[in-house]
Amino acid sequence: MNGLLNPSARHPLRRRLPPPRPARRHDDDQDLRLFALSFTAFFICIYTLIF
Repeated sequence: MNGLLNPSARHPLRRRLPPPRPARRHDDDQDLRLFALSFTAFFICIYTLIF
């Protein structure tokens, strides 16, 4: 989308700004890493409490 055609770009200050960057695509691999880290931390905590 062109920044000058955007209705919010009518203000002179906003016209000088570069057009907004497209949103970053969320990486599905990040979800798997978070799950593995959480699972490992939980396992270590429970293992520490048991032994």
